[in-house]
Amino acid sequence: MMSTKAFTLVPAIEREQLLSDRDRGLLECVECCGRNLYVGTSDCFVYHFLLEEKTLPGGSATFTATRQLHRHLGFKKAVSELRAASALSRLLVLCDGCISLVHMLSLEPVPSGARIKGATAFALNENPVSGDPFCVEVCIISVKRRTIQVFLVYEDRVQIVREVSTPEQPLAVAVDGHFLCLALTTQYIILNYSTGAAQDLFPFCSEERRPIVKRIGRQEFLLAGPGGLGMFATVAGISQRAPVRWSENVIGAAVCFPYVVALDDEFITVHSMLDQQQKQTLPFKEGHILQDFEGRVIVATSKGVYILVPLPLEKQIQDLLASHRVEEALVLAKGARRNIPKEKFQVMYRRILLQAGFIQFAQLQFLEAKELFRSGQLDVRELISLYPLLLPTSSSFTRSHPPLHEFADLNQLTQGDQDKVAKCKRFLMSYLNEVRSTEVANGYKEDIDTALLKLYAEADHDSLLDLLVTENFCLLPDSAAWLEKHKKYFALGLLYHYNHQDAAAVQLWVSIVNGDIQDSTRSDLYEYIVDFLTYSTDPDLVWRHADWVLQRSQEVGVQVFTKRPLDEQQSGFNPDDIISCLKKYPQALVKYLEHLVTERRLQKEEYHTHLAVLYLDEVLQQRPCTPDKDAEVTETQAKLRRLLQESDLYRVHFLMDRTRGAGLPLESAILHGKLEQHEEALRILVHELADFPAAEDYCLWRSEGRDPSYRQRLFHLLLAVYLGPGPAAPTRTVAAVDLLNRHAVEFDAAQVLQLLPGTWSVQLLCPFLMGAMRDSIHARRTTQVAVGLARSENLIYKYDKMKLKGSSVRLSDKKLCQMCQNPFLEPVFVRYPNGGLVHTHCAASRHTEPSSPSAGART
Repeated sequence: MMSTKAFTLVPAIEREQLLSDRDRGLLECVECCGRNLYVGTSDCFVYHFLLEEKTLPGGSATFTATRQLHRHLGFKKAVSELRAASALSRLLVLCDGCISLVHMLSLEPVPSGARIKGATAFALNENPVSGDPFCVEVCIISVKRRTIQVFLVYEDRVQIVREVSTPEQPLAVAVDGHFLCLALTTQYIILNYSTGAAQDLFPFCSEERRPIVKRIGRQEFLLAGPGGLGMFATVAGISQRAPVRWSENVIGAAVCFPYVVALDDEFITVHSMLDQQQKQTLPFKEGHILQDFEGRVIVATSKGVYILVPLPLEKQIQDLLASHRVEEALVLAKGARRNIPKEKFQVMYRRILLQAGFIQFAQLQFLEAKELFRSGQLDVRELISLYPLLLPTSSSFTRSHPPLHEFADLNQLTQGDQDKVAKCKRFLMSYLNEVRSTEVANGYKEDIDTALLKLYAEADHDSLLDLLVTENFCLLPDSAAWLEKHKKYFALGLLYHYNHQDAAAVQLWVSIVNGDIQDSTRSDLYEYIVDFLTYSTDPDLVWRHADWVLQRSQEVGVQVFTKRPLDEQQSGFNPDDIISCLKKYPQALVKYLEHLVTERRLQKEEYHTHLAVLYLDEVLQQRPCTPDKDAEVTETQAKLRRLLQESDLYRVHFLMDRTRGAGLPLESAILHGKLEQHEEALRILVHELADFPAAEDYCLWRSEGRDPSYRQRLFHLLLAVYLGPGPAAPTRTVAAVDLLNRHAVEFDAAQVLQLLPGTWSVQLLCPFLMGAMRDSIHARRTTQVAVGLARSENLIYKYDKMKLKGSSVRLSDKKLCQMCQNPFLEPVFVRYPNGGLVHTHCAASRHTEPSSPSAGART
């Protein structure tokens, strides 16, 4: 158990104020109502005092009791109980089994002499059910065995309203509304005196200890339970709070929220209702009275009266926080909600949460600290300010006053322990990253993001780049100086870019690539610069660095032009200007022309011819001194052939002149084909190259998209070249046979048979002849089917015409158009298949058939 100072014991009435030397009476009971303090003695006197409370400069309280009147009640026995009924200005006094009514100030008995006889104990109903403001409800334990009586007490009279029997003899009673909480001989019960329903609570042995029954709130009671437990019970017979453990010999108990105060033979103990822990122990011998009066707790011996003055809850909470007892402080703060106005409580509680958060933070309990900071809505700059140099120089932040913690900075908090410093910085990184996109950051996002950037840069954290390439509020002057200090030049470039200073960013990155400054963040920084320029919308920036990127790599550098989005290529990047720039970089120029021709498909002769010439020059440079027709085709030569075949825009005659005598027969054949010089093209392929598959492919390529007769003419030309005079006649004969057998459908069989030598056997041409026959038969049958279908369709039309002619249409001035409902003025109309008649102009404007042939008829 850890001690908490919750109360201070202050004297209120000393013996010499209460009794003279010759008086032998002892203090028996106490009542307090506002400033009025009443004392009942063993010799049947009642004393009235006025209490005056003063607060000393140090904050402690003192009480002065001024004696007013005292009166002897005329009995020989002690005054057992006193209860004030302020609404009636009456004091109820139990003495010698009789409850008398006396005036609160004069202590005079009421003139009527009204009293309640036969009472051993009584309790006032602080939750009355009568509804009459000019009376109080009193519940007494009657001298009759096992009987409880309920009275209404007025200024000068009393009235019994209910008498209730109990299962055992009652020893103590408390009342709330219709509910009685009774300590019987062997148990505690709840009894509804209106309905008679009883609810057993728990056993109690009256022979072992004194019963305690205290009403502590609406429909809730505090009882002395078995095993030294203070038990809470509601009128429903259940407990909504955990019990508190007090002394086995407890004499009295009271509640001053959030504490239960208990009195035994030697001590006053204070227990929390919130966590059930004993918080304070005060030595107090010979005490026999402990009661609470409207929040004021009074204890008394037989010779004096004392008041337990509670320390303000805020002072208690601050003491707990100063002792680093965070959990207890938070529990106490939550419990204080019911005693403090809502707005004041919210302000106080938020501050307590933040103080607790900094205590947990100082103990490196980061998860707990984060939750407390979140709940207390921490101005995160309070936390950032602990870290030297993290807040921007332009920040106007000042720490909370009074301060939320006792630390000047992180170095003091960690006492220079670098391991702790590193842990605190990692926590701050995590915390700032979480809150930067929440409402917590509103109003000071610049401070948060700038601090986060500094932490990332100092720790060489990967998230630095993520922060800079997404939306952020890093302040440029502070952030730039910090990044430069930590040699984070690539990140500094990103910061410049985010702040629309692309020229500074690119220049910085260029310096890194050139080796002028060192930063190994990206090994592919050159490619990154090329990509950055590619998507830059600033033409001047691109042109300024175009030579630099091309000098380092023509193939990669040209991407600033070739991979640029099409919508941006139209502004500031004219292809002719780019081509002029690339003349110094032949590889880049080829790449760019390929981009224009094959990717963008620009239909401009100059680009196609230029690209073809560049391909041709490179092919000629790559060719050996002695041409070899079997040499492997290079990639550039393949590109040249593909361009010559697919493009129709280049200058054919110009290229033909360049290829003449260059030892490029296939390229020459393609160019002849472009000029429709098919016979010459096929001659080159067959006689010079002896490349028969290429000759067949040529026929297919040149006839693609043309009518069948054009393709047939090309194949006939190729057959003629195969069969004509020239070298390697046997090989060409085999090629001719293969051509006929593979492409039989492309030939006119009759013409072919006239061309073939008579020495060729039928068996040799069997595949060709079978294909030709099959094609001829298929064509004849297809034609027959088409003719048959046409005749059938014609017959259907004739039948429809006959049907229409067979039925007459009667038109008169009474017939109405079924669309506009107007009569026909001319013998011109449109008749729908359903028989409906409409004007020609109505039919032209609407295409819906009328619903009925007689819909417009007038009868």
